[in-house]
Amino acid sequence: MYQLNRRQLLGSSAVALLLTSHGARATIIKGGLPWKPGAADPPTRVTPGGWHYFTPKEAATVEALVDRLIPPDPQTPGGKDSGCAVFIDRQLAGPYGRNEGLYMMGPFQLGTKQQGPQSPLTAAQQYRKALAALDDACRGKFGGKGFADLSDDQKDEVIGGLENGSFKLDGLDGHTFFTLILKDTQNGFLADPIYGGNKDMAAWKMIGFPGAHYDYREWIDRHNERVALPPVGIANHPNWSQ
Repeated sequence: MYQLNRRQLLGSSAVALLLTSHGARATIIKGGLPWKPGAADPPTRVTPGGWHYFTPKEAATVEALVDRLIPPDPQTPGGKDSGCAVFIDRQLAGPYGRNEGLYMMGPFQLGTKQQGPQSPLTAAQQYRKALAALDDACRGKFGGKGFADLSDDQKDEVIGGLENGSFKLDGLDGHTFFTLILKDTQNGFLADPIYGGNKDMAAWKMIGFPGAHYDYREWIDRHNERVALPPVGIANHPNWSQ
């Protein structure tokens, strides 16, 4: 019995397609897709007002941290005024804070950094424990002052100690927390403003990033030119309908 293999099948299908399409006129099929604008489950816009995860005390500490990780300058606001603490707060109150999508059943053993996170704590739990331990350690070293009450030089000393491991937190690895909050601060500073950070697209304006423009055809052949388009966020795009 003759059996047609996959290579022959694909080859014959291609020939048939060419033969049947020769001389045919293209037809536009309308109504064939269920998609319509606004039906793609867009992200929920972060609105100002209140903290969703942090307590006011925790929020003050985080605002002080992000403002030293990204200090303000005359051209660009720092981490606090850019909304990085708000971004982190909303992320911790959502799936990111609950470690959704990550395996959390253990066993949890200290491994190498290449093996990824090895902790039973979610991101939200890590922040809660680390912020409390940070303030306790600061009060012990700086005469009863929490991190938010320190001078900028003292804050930088603490952050540097967390980074290099010399500033110890009770029951937690300070460097791990430093790495976590640095990454989250960077994400908040550069993410679309719809998530609460990058207020007024300040970071995008600083680096010249045009944001959520969907059509760059006019720039395809304009090599080595700065893209002179004003930044556009998801929520202020003309097609945004939420």
